Amino acid sequence: MVTSYETDRGIDLAPRQAVEYACQNGHRFEMPFSVEAEIPPEWECKACGAMALLVDGDGPEEKKGKPARTHWDMLMERRTREELEEVLAERLAVLRSGAMNIAVHPRDSRKSA
Repeated sequence: MVTSYETDRGIDLAPRQAVEYACQNGHRFEMPFSVEAEIPPEWECKACGAMALLVDGDGPEEKKGKPARTHWDMLMERRTREELEEVLAERLAVLRSGAMNIAVHPRDSRKSA
């Protein structure tokens, strides 16, 4: 155990306020804060480590999550619709010309050998 030999004698402490928190496990405790401090809506419980909420205060703000980006969203970030239509037309032309053999997949040909 570490012992401090410093005292508060002769020191003017900043004005403080005691703020009460309660966790879901029924523990209640107070934390000292400066009267000028922004009071956090939650604090780690001293007894069990769970997140305790400010008593008689607003709950924590919901974090705004980003909407899920789809493959289409990511594709549209890189290309315009006109560019995509041009690529599609080129690939369809290759398929229709028979230049690509899509009937036999390279993995399928290894199985038969």
